[in-house]
Amino acid sequence: MNIVNEALYRKAQYNSRRQFLKKCTSGLGAIALGSLLGCQYKSPTGEVTGDPIERAIRGLPHFVPKAKNVIFMHMAGGPSHLELFDFKPELQKLDGHDTPESLMKGKNFAFLTGTPKLLGPRSAFGRYGESGTYVSDYLPEFSKVVDEVAFLKAMHTDEFNHAPAQLFMQTGSPRLGRPSLGSWVVYGLGSENDNLPGFVVLTSGGGAISAGKSAWGSGFLPTVYQGVQCRSKGEPVLFLSNPDDVDSHLRKRSIDIINEINQKEYEQVGDPEILSRISQYELAFRMQSEVPEVMSIEDEPEYIHEMYGTEPGETSFANNCLLARRLIEKGTRFIQLYDNRWDTHGVGEGNGVGEGMRNSCKAIDKPMAALIKDLKQRGLLDETLLVWGGEFGRTPMMEARTGVGFDGRDHHLEAFTMWMAGAGVKNGVSYGETDEIGYYGVKDRVHVHDLHATILYQLGFDHERLTYEFQGREFRLTDVAGKVVHDILA
Repeated sequence: MNIVNEALYRKAQYNSRRQFLKKCTSGLGAIALGSLLGCQYKSPTGEVTGDPIERAIRGLPHFVPKAKNVIFMHMAGGPSHLELFDFKPELQKLDGHDTPESLMKGKNFAFLTGTPKLLGPRSAFGRYGESGTYVSDYLPEFSKVVDEVAFLKAMHTDEFNHAPAQLFMQTGSPRLGRPSLGSWVVYGLGSENDNLPGFVVLTSGGGAISAGKSAWGSGFLPTVYQGVQCRSKGEPVLFLSNPDDVDSHLRKRSIDIINEINQKEYEQVGDPEILSRISQYELAFRMQSEVPEVMSIEDEPEYIHEMYGTEPGETSFANNCLLARRLIEKGTRFIQLYDNRWDTHGVGEGNGVGEGMRNSCKAIDKPMAALIKDLKQRGLLDETLLVWGGEFGRTPMMEARTGVGFDGRDHHLEAFTMWMAGAGVKNGVSYGETDEIGYYGVKDRVHVHDLHATILYQLGFDHERLTYEFQGREFRLTDVAGKVVHDILA
């Protein structure tokens, strides 16, 4: 049975007398129960709608936004702030000394035990730009654009293991089931391009991140808001192209029939998720024409490839940065870049914060600097918010699970560095300070919920009012916490 015949068969099923009688007994009860329970969708401003797709079309922020789009660069594994942005000469002096008991007592670490040795920074630091910001020699290209960014030097989180910390950074909760930041943004603002997903995910660095696809899932929001993972090598979206012997006309006809069935199902049971299914079928069809064009970087001029360090046809962070710029130009609302190479425990050759981390930085240094410059020269940086960081930082102490010699650091939740740029963020500023060895934040600490509140604020949302009712409770990205970091905003 081919696609069209199967769809016609299903359509006939829904128009049969047997189907009518069956639904009369169960469907009316379900509709009545839904009415009693108030199963409707509320907008952030309180109005009720039965159509979750309508929310995306309207796109109503609470106030005038500074940012139209977001590119979030997540360095999965947790890059060491002590080798990149947080210059600690005192830690260098203490290299090899025993860690004071006060820094270990009552603390939770993933692997550190006993009395570890302190580990001085393995990179050299210099001051760059008019701001005189410290940047390590691991990032020579990024040091040239340091005046475009605002550093958050005293970030902290609640989780010290990868999967829960990644979920916390991306969803505001360490547990499964919450909508991701990108999903909240598209739920609130919708997408500017009906032919592309509003939320796109691109990965590099090898392997899946610890949190898996839940890091870009829609949780209890309608699935139309979840991230769509695209690939920079091979077919951009798996199973997007037509099957053999199915042309575009036949595919469109089959989708129309399938959605007629879905519409009848929605009219009978009133489940808003069916509307999401209808929307996704239609989006997938429209994507067939636009996604391959957007995801092909071969037509970019040679100087752009040189600036980013791209290699068309390969999977790389450089290619993903260029794709992010192309997606921004086409109106994609939220682009999530994951680079999975930053878990520097020092458990083997090339895995520590010395030569291993230096090699990892070579993969991101040129493209992330190019992304800032490229967006600026195209007039897009003023409306695009860039966010960079990992799920946590690394300890000032050396981890020596496999013996001394590989310069590894354990997970650290008390202090790490992130940066933001563009879309109303101040240029060339550093906010927050850590102590003399980079262990604790001692001034202007910023929690993950504060980061989320600030991102939403730049997009025009009061994080306390961007909510969604689920199981009788109003949920929000920032849970019951979060404050906007106004000091880094212009």
